[in-house]
Amino acid sequence: MDRWTTIIEPFRIHSVEPIRLTTREEREHALEAAGWNLFNLHADDVIIDLLTDSGTGAMSRDQWAAIQHGDESYAGSPSWFRFLDSVRELWPFEHVIPTHQGRAAERILFSVLGGPDKVVPNNTHFDTTRANVEATGAEARDLPIVEALHPATIHPFKGNMDVTALEALLDERAADVPVVFVTITNNSGGGQPVSLRNLRAVRAVCDRHGVPLFLDACRFAENAWFIKTREEGQGDRPIPDIVREMAALADGMTMSAKKDGLANIGGWLAMHDDGLAERCRNMLILTEGFPTYGGLAGRDLEAIAQGLREVVDEDYLRYRIVSTGYLGEALDEAGVPLVKPIGGHAVYLDARALLPHIPPLQYPGQALAVALYREGGIRGVEIGTVMFGRHPDGTETPASMELVRLAIPRRTYTQSHVDYVIEVVRSVAGHAADLRGFAIVEEPAQLRHFTARFTPL
Repeated sequence: MDRWTTIIEPFRIHSVEPIRLTTREEREHALEAAGWNLFNLHADDVIIDLLTDSGTGAMSRDQWAAIQHGDESYAGSPSWFRFLDSVRELWPFEHVIPTHQGRAAERILFSVLGGPDKVVPNNTHFDTTRANVEATGAEARDLPIVEALHPATIHPFKGNMDVTALEALLDERAADVPVVFVTITNNSGGGQPVSLRNLRAVRAVCDRHGVPLFLDACRFAENAWFIKTREEGQGDRPIPDIVREMAALADGMTMSAKKDGLANIGGWLAMHDDGLAERCRNMLILTEGFPTYGGLAGRDLEAIAQGLREVVDEDYLRYRIVSTGYLGEALDEAGVPLVKPIGGHAVYLDARALLPHIPPLQYPGQALAVALYREGGIRGVEIGTVMFGRHPDGTETPASMELVRLAIPRRTYTQSHVDYVIEVVRSVAGHAADLRGFAIVEEPAQLRHFTARFTPL
């Protein structure tokens, strides 16, 4: 295959679902009914759904077959042991605690480790991670490298943590830091990878200060692919070996199996510390379920176990990364500002650069996301001041970047779907000067982007 430039899907399609092709007028009505919040749309009114890659991918023939082996015993199900073996093949942590999705793992961990006056550093927290930290009264502190804050800047590992800033924080407040987190890949920063070299440096700082290091590993296979293709000395290593080295550098992890577990639901929390694991399991039993199912059906455990075998396949990963790059490179060539280099799971449009006439507190990312849906039925998501501008004390400031994420569901859309997205984005960018901002008319105290309602200005 190396002699050909065309990247084909390493699978055949054997079941399909229909897409309803809506009109612009229908989408206008849908937006008004949804309060101009794309989360509130009926999915049947969306033509190409790039809201998230979380749980929206297509499962394989072998995953559907594995579901038939699902054993629903309350305790000690054979499906649990197959799940456990599959997780530990890549992430050999002593304790693996299943949860119904990644945010449940976050809630359990931070309920145990968080609290007032605590600080949890991360390369960049994503929305539910930040919210679960802050819900305990702790501070979620982002420590990205400088390059990460400049969308057009090229850096092979733009997801890296600022090790100098971490050292300074721990020098000053190590006693207040219960855990250091690194998100792989860095979702809020544009789906950018973290290098092994950076993880080793973070590990060394944590060791000097006696602070545990955890990974938010939702997109671990994509991160491993970037390490293999971009980091010196890693090109000949199998993907599972790279994953196991990432695991060896950490004391624990949270995981949403809805991403690189290739499943529609599920996740886990894992660690080596016996005492911490016992406290987390007690919380799990109280809120999620028994430790051998953790809020999941046996059939879900089976689907994840099979998905973890498939996600480290190099033919799949090559297709995944190159097909996402196909979208980003086409938009870049058309002059659409975006985060570069292109991330693994999504293309991030730079709404601040495209819509400089819309002030941050009038939400340029939301304006762009709404325009993409109105014009072409494409649903993306704002990652900017709507998502990250409101602080726990109720104040609001502009986010560091104003982005719109177009997240690509795994094994779901074909090249013609992506070509359609390219056409719509180029059209919207061509009349960007005509777009106007939004005001929020209703919002909850936390995670407002999920349910807020807007009005156009």
